[in-house]
Amino acid sequence: MFDLLPDRLEWYYGGPVLGLLIVGLFILANQPLGASGAYVQTSGLIRRRDGVVTWRVWYFVGMFVGGFLVTQIMREGAEIRSGYDSLRDVFPLPVVIPLVFVGASLLGYGAAMAGGCTSGHGMCGTAQRSPASAAVTATFMVTAIGTTLILRVLTGGDL
Repeated sequence: MFDLLPDRLEWYYGGPVLGLLIVGLFILANQPLGASGAYVQTSGLIRRRDGVVTWRVWYFVGMFVGGFLVTQIMREGAEIRSGYDSLRDVFPLPVVIPLVFVGASLLGYGAAMAGGCTSGHGMCGTAQRSPASAAVTATFMVTAIGTTLILRVLTGGDL
């Protein structure tokens, strides 16, 4: 195949584009862009609830389809991978599976309790100058930094 995208998009390209997308969405639809909001709308469609915002369902589907296309089809020598290779290098699979499950469960619970996910609060909520989003984003960041420090100590710097 061909290598369409670089390994990482430089922040000075992605940041302004994402910022314009968020502002444009507020101007056009007066709605925030967030992954958990898209998940809730998709869940509502599956459960046949009223008031589903259809574009959010397509956004949710597009996250998976786009990720699959970029990582699996458009790369030479593509292989199916979990994204947890660094974790697997340090811990055996029987430890990684429950660790990822517990982490994902806590993430979902936290997003439900916080009224949104990291992308929704961090990018859209803070852009709206929401005090709750600023507090939640600060909590995400402090927790991520603390978790990283703990993992560094526990793994001797391997993670």
